[in-house]
Amino acid sequence: MSRSKQGNMLIAQSGGPSMVINQSLVGAVLEAGKHACVRRIFGSLHGIRGILEEKLVDLRRESAANLEAVAATPSSALGTVRRKPSPEDCARIFEVLRKYDVRYFFYIGGNDSAETAHIISEAARQAAYPMRCFHIPKTIDNDLRENDHTPGFGSAARFVAQAVMGDDLDNRALPGVKIDVIMGRHAGFLTAASALARVAPGDGPHLVYCPERPFSMDGFVRDVQAVYKRLGRCVVAVSEGIADENGEAVATKFSREVDSHGNVQLSGSGALGDLLAAEIKARAGISRVRADTFGYLQRSFPGCISEVDAREARAVGAAAVRAACGGDADGSIVIRRLPGGRYRVRYERVPLRKVARDTRSMPASYINKEGNNVTRAFLDYARPLVGRLPRPGRLKAVPVKTA
Repeated sequence: MSRSKQGNMLIAQSGGPSMVINQSLVGAVLEAGKHACVRRIFGSLHGIRGILEEKLVDLRRESAANLEAVAATPSSALGTVRRKPSPEDCARIFEVLRKYDVRYFFYIGGNDSAETAHIISEAARQAAYPMRCFHIPKTIDNDLRENDHTPGFGSAARFVAQAVMGDDLDNRALPGVKIDVIMGRHAGFLTAASALARVAPGDGPHLVYCPERPFSMDGFVRDVQAVYKRLGRCVVAVSEGIADENGEAVATKFSREVDSHGNVQLSGSGALGDLLAAEIKARAGISRVRADTFGYLQRSFPGCISEVDAREARAVGAAAVRAACGGDADGSIVIRRLPGGRYRVRYERVPLRKVARDTRSMPASYINKEGNNVTRAFLDYARPLVGRLPRPGRLKAVPVKTA
């Protein structure tokens, strides 16, 4: 396809919503308006399902002011879906793409969405259908390969850090054991972000468990007992994807439901938190134990969006359109962190196959030797993405002298 091939553009959102996914949508739409090769701009409602059902909207009819309002709003404005296209789906998709003369296709989402974009890209190539197909990165799990970090993570991490900070303040006032279960199937980035809540010595979370290290219930109970003995309380952050030494997720004891990409559902209940709390009550001799599962709260919470996250989410959307209009290859846009003391990034195109389906995990250097905490290296990595956090005030608590 020539670089100046004229045609229409179609964009869709897929996978779990995030606080900044609409920034990527608006960034792509506004950038497309600058390129003469893009005529009409269609949005598909609920991902590829909207294509299959021909439920499209005209995004050129949206005013600039409304687009900006949407960009600043969490969740997926077009609606989203979890669906892996079958060969029959692909045939129907190309029928619709031809009907609407779509030559530029953009899919915003995580690794499963990248896989979908790759499937459609390969089907277009085999059908000799001239179309540029691009994946725009998004995932709060921060587990996309090739990326230093992904849009959506910084804001979700900011939410997690602030929520755990609040839990720690609550736990100081009324001591006990508090367990927070946080999203993260195979990567512990989001759970690790809870450690950013620490401001002063003794602040929680006191224990952080990520899925990259085998989880031992015996070790967990011992860890909690040790912290409780030292501080008289304990705040724990644990990933929903923690797994035993055989690699079996603890949460799968309660759920075997899978999506179309084969992922076991882990966030559907508070069963994991209840199990961990019950073990502490039964084996550690601590009566006041509570557990919360953050679940979907982490994805679309308004009011704590990271400025860096919002800016970069818009930038990857615009970068995808520039790459599609100015190049001769499909791909995914990735974020690279530049070396040096000052936080800076650049955006690059990589082949879809490098991002599709498989995920990455946290580097070993981000988790302590005992497997129950994060290291300074992780905190240095995450702070620029999350931004400045509140600093709680503390009473000096000077004792009153008796007469």
